[in-house]
Amino acid sequence: MTETVPSKAPGGPESPFRHELYPYRGDAQFLSGTLGFIQEALEGGEAVVVAVPSDKTSLLRAELSDEPAVAFVDVTTAGPNPGRLVAAWSAWMKERGEGDRPVRGIGETAWRQARSAAHLSELRYHEWLLNRAFAHSPTWSMLCPYDAADEDQDALRSLSRCHPLIRRDGQYAANEEYLGGNEYAFDALSGPCDPFQELSFTQGDLAAIRAKVSQCASDAGVSETKQAKLAVAVTEIATNSIRHAGGQGTLRTWTQETTFLCEFRDSGFIADAMAGRNRPDTHQIGGRGLWLAHQLCDLVEIRSTRDQGTTVRLHMDVPR
Repeated sequence: MTETVPSKAPGGPESPFRHELYPYRGDAQFLSGTLGFIQEALEGGEAVVVAVPSDKTSLLRAELSDEPAVAFVDVTTAGPNPGRLVAAWSAWMKERGEGDRPVRGIGETAWRQARSAAHLSELRYHEWLLNRAFAHSPTWSMLCPYDAADEDQDALRSLSRCHPLIRRDGQYAANEEYLGGNEYAFDALSGPCDPFQELSFTQGDLAAIRAKVSQCASDAGVSETKQAKLAVAVTEIATNSIRHAGGQGTLRTWTQETTFLCEFRDSGFIADAMAGRNRPDTHQIGGRGLWLAHQLCDLVEIRSTRDQGTTVRLHMDVPR
């Protein structure tokens, strides 16, 4: 079973934002596709931002001879949470796209380094959200190389559904497997692991929530630094439930392998799929709770529908 979240303006083949998937096998094919994409950019006077694993960075640097129009960035500086990547790409491309200069991005996710099934699911969701995040950015385009050497067709198909365009033999074309429309099919959330703690809360219970989470996180082995971050995040999410979901909600906490989880459930609905992904404006009133959660936690999962309400899961990695 899957759940869906509305998206008002996902990108598609007709969108001005070009979002291409590039399946490749081996270093030679990686270089052929990415260098061709870069050459197109240079011939058109465009800048390029490259965020790929370190071994692929070395390959490209050796071929480009410090080309000034190409900037290499370290995607790990955004932290472990894929929910921070839209804002990171916005900043990188804005920095390179001075004035109206078009910018191209090359972003390869280290899929095989995903820490859990939940992390892998959020990485795929990020790829789909890029279509919405940059749907109205005509000067931006992005190539997403994917190493298909292991011939995992299910994984490739899942990723393909997030990309309106696909690149083959140096050309891009409409991707027939892309799932356009207004909804994203999420992987269903797994149930909490036993034993789990549960607490219903309402207005005036924020101190009790923080105390409960602090004790459970400490028992799970979460570091004091992460406990402090988690205290801020749970306060923000619980406050959202109280303010926007009838004044009440339910908290659950549990440990799953090397992850401590806090889950908030309420009857509210988050209409904006991009909520928490874009950096809030300095003059913005409200709307910072989910942003802070993404910045402070190692992973954030959000499921929200009008009929079933909202579930927000905050993940904190625990040392083995």
